[in-house]
Amino acid sequence: MKLVLKYGGTSISNTKDIQSVAKHVISLSKKNQLVIVCSATSGTTDDLIEISESIKKENKSKAEQLASKITNRHKQLAKQTIKKSDIQKKLLIKLNDDFKELVALIDGLVLLGEVTSRSMDYLISFGERFSGKLLAAAINDLGKKAIPLTGKEVGIVTDSNFSESKPLMDTTRLRVSKSIDTLFSKKTIPVVGGFSGADQHGHTTTFGRGGSDYSATIIGSCLKADEIWLMSDVDGLMTADPKIVKNAKLLKEVSYTEAIEMALFGAKQIHPRTFEPLLAKKIPMKIRNSSNAKNEGTLVTSSPSASVKNTVKCVSNIRNNGLIDIQGGSMIGTPGTAAKIFATLAKAGINVMMISQNPSESSITIVVKNSDLNKAVSVLEMDLLGKIIKKLEVTTGVSIIALIGSGMRGTIGVASKVFAAIEKNKVNVSMITQGSSELNLALVVKNSDTNTAVRAIHDAFTLDKIN
Repeated sequence: MKLVLKYGGTSISNTKDIQSVAKHVISLSKKNQLVIVCSATSGTTDDLIEISESIKKENKSKAEQLASKITNRHKQLAKQTIKKSDIQKKLLIKLNDDFKELVALIDGLVLLGEVTSRSMDYLISFGERFSGKLLAAAINDLGKKAIPLTGKEVGIVTDSNFSESKPLMDTTRLRVSKSIDTLFSKKTIPVVGGFSGADQHGHTTTFGRGGSDYSATIIGSCLKADEIWLMSDVDGLMTADPKIVKNAKLLKEVSYTEAIEMALFGAKQIHPRTFEPLLAKKIPMKIRNSSNAKNEGTLVTSSPSASVKNTVKCVSNIRNNGLIDIQGGSMIGTPGTAAKIFATLAKAGINVMMISQNPSESSITIVVKNSDLNKAVSVLEMDLLGKIIKKLEVTTGVSIIALIGSGMRGTIGVASKVFAAIEKNKVNVSMITQGSSELNLALVVKNSDTNTAVRAIHDAFTLDKIN
């Protein structure tokens, strides 16, 4: 089979894990053609982001301190992980070149005194450059040829929307398939640093946090891979967060559309755009645990078997949001009111997570992240208060709870079951929405009621007996 395996940062952050990943890759490579995609080691991207914050505050010594922390961590990993002296020596030389480049970049940014979105992408792409070289060397160390590549080197071409770039798929398909087929013909395993590509001018771009999943599906789509495996520290997608629900179950099979909803509603394992490249090619994907190879994980497919078409598949939650109730008599029957509100928020770069409007049109309720709440309220007040808006009411610290499952479509009584379960536990619901696709039923409760509500719904639909 042609397989693309993506390893998350937690799977390659210490010597033991890197060596066990390398062994697993070599055993799979005996019968399959493999492309490996990896994230930065745990904490590295956060440290690189902190470097940028230090530069903005003109704190050069803090930035240099963090850079040497990253450097020392990777040097130590290289020395402990790679046993053959010639391979270790080559790796340290390559890493040293990258470390010098990182320090030179920091010096340049300090001189300029600013970090643009373009230089930010260049800065945070270093994490995957380091981890790709480490993992490729670990595979070489065990006697199999592997080569580290950045997203740019493998041929991922994107637009110039730094920090949230999208691939230009036709160009990318030609370049990626050519570069990887050449390596396959030389019996060499490509180890690609995820999360980044380059625009048409050769400037490094990134896909946003969690973007290594997206890199894996872009490459898988270009190669017409048989399967894509996302390997991380979880067994797969669960019926609920196991930290909240002790008897949460692993979901054996879900559809692309269900998985997209789960990604948007807090299933941390997946970048929401991960599935875009797969939809046309219908490539199956597995979400698996890198340290539990016996577990098959969750299969994500275009058409799951009839046996897994449950009414509700999972109960997800996103905490720490703000609810804004926008009221005004002049909103009633006035075309374009909603458009003006959302255009005002969009101009300020604020993402609206949930919307509800009552039929009288006298109020619109929206939910945004807590971090965007102050900004959202102030732009609405400045631009629209006294014009089409008479009053804003704000509630902080709310959670969105989402029930997800394609089996809800056309099933009578789902909402009543939810409300009965929640009412029994004395939880108040501030807002509810359901799309016409009936794939997702979302409600808003106080942060403090989240765990109670999630458990009550999980029990009501007996999700612990799902498979």
